[in-house]
Amino acid sequence: MHLIISCSLNEASRSRMMAEYAYNLYCKDAKIIDFQKVVFPICDGNKCYEDPIVDELKSEINNSSSILIASPIYNYDLNAVAKNLIELTGQAWTDKLVGFISSAGGKGSYMSPMSYANSLMLDFRCIIIPRFVYADKTCFNNGKINDAIKERIKELVDASILLTKALKNN
Repeated sequence: MHLIISCSLNEASRSRMMAEYAYNLYCKDAKIIDFQKVVFPICDGNKCYEDPIVDELKSEINNSSSILIASPIYNYDLNAVAKNLIELTGQAWTDKLVGFISSAGGKGSYMSPMSYANSLMLDFRCIIIPRFVYADKTCFNNGKINDAIKERIKELVDASILLTKALKNN
């Protein structure tokens, strides 16, 4: 199963729109987790780990063959929800195949997922799909994703499927 995690809390989220588009490209072998619909504790380094949703999310991550993180970019980084997710689910990320879909207001933040990717690679030995999707506000017209970004999302989904198969065969 391929897992798509939408980390935006904004009702009009462009990263969520792209996550849903990716989900539909996977056909039946995918699940989407939308943090707009999940009540999730903030990591306090203590009792937060006892929340049942944390175990649920760890299980979803553990059982996935690939994960796409869809997040808005704030202050040149993925949002706090995405960072909190790693803090609470930690070891579930070990050896996972991970890709990124992100959106921001301008063109200058396109490398923002790299610190998150580096953390996943170094801490959990994740394999990062070398094809990110980054879209700024000019990539959306009347609340719809433009064709160029749709194609990049398709390429990311195709890469996650191809790499998943390659990793299973080795």
